[in-house]
Amino acid sequence: MASEKILNQKKEEVSKLAAEIKEAKLVLLTNYRGIDVVNDTTLRRDLRGVNAKYTVIKNNITKRALAEAGIEGLDDKLVGPTAVVMSNEDYLEPAKAIYKFSKDNEFYEIKGGVIEGKVMTTEEIITLAKLPSRETLLSMLAGALLGNISKIAVALDQVRIQKEEAGEKVAVTVAAEEPAVAEEAKVEATDAE
Repeated sequence: MASEKILNQKKEEVSKLAAEIKEAKLVLLTNYRGIDVVNDTTLRRDLRGVNAKYTVIKNNITKRALAEAGIEGLDDKLVGPTAVVMSNEDYLEPAKAIYKFSKDNEFYEIKGGVIEGKVMTTEEIITLAKLPSRETLLSMLAGALLGNISKIAVALDQVRIQKEEAGEKVAVTVAAEEPAVAEEAKVEATDAE
């Protein structure tokens, strides 16, 4: 039987992890079986670069922390060696880093996770990780908007040119008709006398 001191330490650890999970935008559960120290160190460095934390926590503690945080549906994923990846700032870049690492290392796999409080399957996380980065999406949007603005500018310029040409035709027509109008006025004036 575990002593009361050890039980209190574990409760405190569960509470601390539950609080971290509640604050995190991303919580990923991964299987790290078969990963050597060099690859593990590389992964940890890559995750630090995107402001994510990589920890190996006992499944029982993770299970209790998820329950305390009000997250259900991941108990079946907490089997075997499990590493927990968390990020409070962004969920896309850490998910991309884990996905890239899992593609390069056949034994490493994403089990499931939580993104902004929503439980996600492995497939959903992989689909999200395949999306272009935020900067790429913004540049694509800017390019599309710039293309449309250019098209509008060309169309407006064509309208301006057409109106100018139409204005010149009207002016030429009026100028050509003015002598005839003046002649008619003289004829009318002479008839009136």
